[in-house]
Parts: sequence; structure tokens; C-alpha cells
Amino acid sequence: MIEDGQGRLLLAQRPEGKHLAGLWEFPGGKIEPGETPEAALVREIEEELGCAAEPGEPLTPVTHAYAQVTVCLIPFLVRFAAGAQARPETRAHAALRWVSRDEIGALPMPEADAPIVAEWLA
Repeated sequence: MIEDGQGRLLLAQRPEGKHLAGLWEFPGGKIEPGETPEAALVREIEEELGCAAEPGEPLTPVTHAYAQVTVCLIPFLVRFAAGAQARPETRAHAALRWVSRDEIGALPMPEADAPIVAEWLA
């Protein structure tokens, strides 16, 4: 979950042709063999958004079974690295959007993200 320091999170819209296309999610991705969750997050943010990230506070991991796949999400609060380019680019998603606490509930998101949103809002 990338925070902007103003109480907003960056959400990314899943592209057409992908599982859960059109839904809004937190940028990130799969952990490669031998990677820590933090290293995977830094790599994925660079690949997906073209930005350097600094993982911060870990949140509660979530495992969710969809009909096609089971996912295990290991969320962190993240900020862009100090002094780094902080204008994310849409490299792997249909769109990007900064959302406030009041706005996040209005966007369709994957079921697996619901506990993460609830923890952030608490």
C-alpha cells in the first residue's frame, strides 16, 4: 500500500485480459524464489510503476481463495524512496489513482483486499 503522506493510497486498475480485470488493487506482485517479501515489493514497484519504494510497517497477511486461484497477500505500508522519482507510471495496469479514506470504499476491489483496507481504515 503506497501512501503519499497526505492520507491517500495509490490504487492500480487491473488491465483487460487479466484475472479480476477492471478491479482496483494495491500495486505489488509475486515473490520470486529466494526473495524476501520486502525485496519483492521493491522490485515489483520498480517494474510496475517505475519508482523506487521503501517498505515500511507490515500489515496482516491475507490468504484468499478465488474459484481459479488462491492468493496470499503480504501487505506493507510503503512510501516512495527519499529523493527518488515519485511520479508513478502506468506500466502494468490500465490506470492509477490516489484515493482517500473516504473514496476507497467507492472503488471495486478484489475480495482479498477487503481485510487490508479494513486494517488501514482502523
